[in-house]
Amino acid sequence: MTEGSYLKLSTFSITARCPQTGRVGVAVATASMAVGALCPVVVPEIGAAATQAWVNPLLAETAVRYLADGRDAETALELALKKDSDCQYRQLAVVPVSGAPAAWTGGKCDPFAGQHLGEEWVVLGNMLKGIQVLDAVHACFAAGADMELSQRLLRALEAGVQAGGDRRGLESAALIVADGPEFPYVDLRVDWHEQPVAELRRLYNLWNKRVLRHYSALQSRFSDYRAAEC
Repeated sequence: MTEGSYLKLSTFSITARCPQTGRVGVAVATASMAVGALCPVVVPEIGAAATQAWVNPLLAETAVRYLADGRDAETALELALKKDSDCQYRQLAVVPVSGAPAAWTGGKCDPFAGQHLGEEWVVLGNMLKGIQVLDAVHACFAAGADMELSQRLLRALEAGVQAGGDRRGLESAALIVADGPEFPYVDLRVDWHEQPVAELRRLYNLWNKRVLRHYSALQSRFSDYRAAEC
């Protein structure tokens, strides 16, 4: 691999679904700018994926396309990785709307790098201060089964920060959750900030106050619009 041909996203993320609502989403933070543009891919009623380390954004997009074609997560992950000759430098999480998730951490990812898999989620990280970061994200998400998915994802990301996070610090963060076929339920991004996860929390709290109450009405209007097109 030619260094400079890919952006290094020393990153931790959680990719997950809610079995009760069918929502899928990703929360991610990194020591590089604009992680929300490169790492997560979230497609309603299909699944979510996240790619990081020496990031190849096409990996997540390719994996989700395979999910849409009816492949399970493990097969989608394997087929996506086969297209990338530098896959040993990558991390990839794939979580379908139903079925087991899958994950990959290449052997050439910068340490500390690793992954945790739950029944409905994947935690990935590289260039972390230690395994305790992954453990904290995983444990926090596992303990929040009664929470709405976006809140649960953000709390898990905050737990990773509290456990030490990225050993180079953090510069950007994102939270994306899809629900239904029309538009994202949550799509919040902090492209550059000294404390991006804290800023993401501030934006999320504002979203709760200013946007959430309109969401059901917007869904209904879009459904009516689609019906009128037929």
